[in-house]
Amino acid sequence: MSKPLTPQEVHNLAMNHVGKDLEARGFEFIAINSKLKRHPQFVCIDKNNQYYFVVVRAAILPENPNNYDVVWMETFKKHAFDKDAKVLYAGVGLGNPEGEDLPIYLDEEYLIEYNGIQVIEMNLN
Repeated sequence: MSKPLTPQEVHNLAMNHVGKDLEARGFEFIAINSKLKRHPQFVCIDKNNQYYFVVVRAAILPENPNNYDVVWMETFKKHAFDKDAKVLYAGVGLGNPEGEDLPIYLDEEYLIEYNGIQVIEMNLN
């Protein structure tokens, strides 16, 4: 019998997809934090030594993975600004292809909705 993924394992699956995308875009990883509700998940630099804080959010489909808590993001942007870093957001939707009420199982196919990395404007409100 298949084992459903825990919330931490679903988060790790989302982080794996985003990490591969960041790597393909040429980012170098400075730090990685895979614990749930710890931000940022990735601290990266680009070829110009610009720091980026990357927030990864795993959502269970049909929830929209591109939606994030705007009020919380303002606080996080302030933290990034104080550290001279830019903020990137990556929402990853994951689901079971057999039905949205079913869990995602270990070592079985899953649905993914990933629209890439969003640059969060650093204008503080």
